[in-house]
Amino acid sequence: MAKMSPLLMTLLFIVLSSMMMNQLPVASSKKWCVATPTATEKQLGDNMEFACAIGVDCRPIMPSGACFLPNTTLSHASFLMNSYFQSHDQTDHACYFFFPDSSIITTTDPSYDRCIYPSH
Repeated sequence: MAKMSPLLMTLLFIVLSSMMMNQLPVASSKKWCVATPTATEKQLGDNMEFACAIGVDCRPIMPSGACFLPNTTLSHASFLMNSYFQSHDQTDHACYFFFPDSSIITTTDPSYDRCIYPSH
């Protein structure tokens, strides 16, 4: 069996590695901020009140809005908290609100049906 030169082996390694890298899934750089299921109704209500008071568009969670259903505090808070998070360039700090355990950053898109959660 003939020996390969170190240069040829390096080139072969680079080509094969490049081919394999193109087969791997790319991690999403999109992030969302959503309410945690363990947050209390009061915590989520305070977070929603804060978001609406500082200018987040709260119309999508109103009865005629695309994100009204399901009509739950958890769902409505998630949408508003994410809207605030996105308007502050997805900074980690923008997802913590008043209660550190009331929200979490995720890379899984929480959008559903007509309710589209914004992301950069």
